[in-house]
Amino acid sequence: GDSKAQVPKANTTFDTIILFLSTMKVTTVLCSIMVAGASAFGVGSMSSFTGSSLSTDMQPTYVSRSSSRSELSMMRHRKKVAKLGKPADQRKALLRALTTEIIRHGRIKTTAVRAKAVRKHVDHMIELGKRGDLHARRQALAWMYDKDLVHSLFEAAPDRYSDRNGGYTRVLRTMPRQGDNAKMAVIELV
Repeated sequence: GDSKAQVPKANTTFDTIILFLSTMKVTTVLCSIMVAGASAFGVGSMSSFTGSSLSTDMQPTYVSRSSSRSELSMMRHRKKVAKLGKPADQRKALLRALTTEIIRHGRIKTTAVRAKAVRKHVDHMIELGKRGDLHARRQALAWMYDKDLVHSLFEAAPDRYSDRNGGYTRVLRTMPRQGDNAKMAVIELV
């Protein structure tokens, strides 16, 4: 009826050494299990993947992205303006330059997105040229970069486009650009 664990009695010195070593093995195994468990879940333990210290506090971590743009990014549903990857002032300058060059040369080669974006402005300049009054001329001078080109547009547009009520430009897709595979197009006056 004794509840204590019975330790076998050693008869010889050899048996005493064997008993001592088996007890030490059990103790070593138990200690290594306890240390491994404590290091796996303990505070300040090392991660086996990164070598960095793990923390066990349950505070949420927030990743802040620093960018030059606004932190709030909204979806652009039903927004038809092509941003062209540029701020508003650079986009306006690009569209003004493209409009001027299309009217000067009759056709230019550019990216498809830029061609579709500038089409509206070229059509508007031709509408102003067909109208021909002073206010229309001043509006065209405010948009286009070449004053002489505006005057020649106002001379030629009423005769050239008298039978047409819009659709003064045509966008034709061409082969992609060699360097970055961007979709290219030719925009031309009809």
